[in-house]
Amino acid sequence: MKTPPFSSPSSSLENDPIFQAQVQRLHELTVYGRWLVVAFLWLSVGALSLWALRGEIALWLENFTWAAVRYGLIYNRLPAVGLGLCIGMTVAVLVWQSRNILLGLPRKEKLRLEQQVRRIRQQGSSHPLWRFVCRE
Repeated sequence: MKTPPFSSPSSSLENDPIFQAQVQRLHELTVYGRWLVVAFLWLSVGALSLWALRGEIALWLENFTWAAVRYGLIYNRLPAVGLGLCIGMTVAVLVWQSRNILLGLPRKEKLRLEQQVRRIRQQGSSHPLWRFVCRE
């Protein structure tokens, strides 16, 4: 019996509950990794940016206007870029994770995760993610 051209030789893995659990663990690791990057950005770049803007923030707290915020960010460009990076990464991860929760994983991303699990399984215990993904 000939297999259809669109089915892959590893299609039996798609029905394997252990394989699907490993794909799910890899996805969870990806989520945790993204949130760790966001936390690291806020603790490093965000903290330095807020520290550089401490004079402006004191002024904003005393007498808040949008013009003060605008000029404070325009004349402190590097801290503004740092805060923009932190806010942008946070929003991007929130949108990505919300999309995955509400709509499910896109087919392309699910295939990428499955390929990565196959590579982790193929390399074995020498792969850095082996302990986390392929545990029983």
